[in-house]
Amino acid sequence: MTAEVLEQLAAILEQRKGADPATSYVAKLYAGGLDLIRKKIGEEATEVVIAAGHDDDTALIHEVADLWFHTLVALAARELDHHAVLAELGRRFGVSGIEEKASRRGQ
Repeated sequence: MTAEVLEQLAAILEQRKGADPATSYVAKLYAGGLDLIRKKIGEEATEVVIAAGHDDDTALIHEVADLWFHTLVALAARELDHHAVLAELGRRFGVSGIEEKASRRGQ
């Protein structure tokens, strides 16, 4: 996913905040609130786990795309965006995963 795609998707997600839930899937998610969005993320995460256990690479890619999409909706619903996630990933470069996880235990 290029940065351009993320920027375009972020703009669309922002536009859909004012859309009619009867005509926009994203607006329907927003109208359902974080409970509905969290449910969709859980469903998509489960589908990723299942797809990762099979040999169908295309199915795995599709499920990961669905998961990423719904997590971006959750960020937008909380008035956050992908830049915060990218900054966090950048912060972790050069840091052992074990050390990074241990540093979060105190939070």
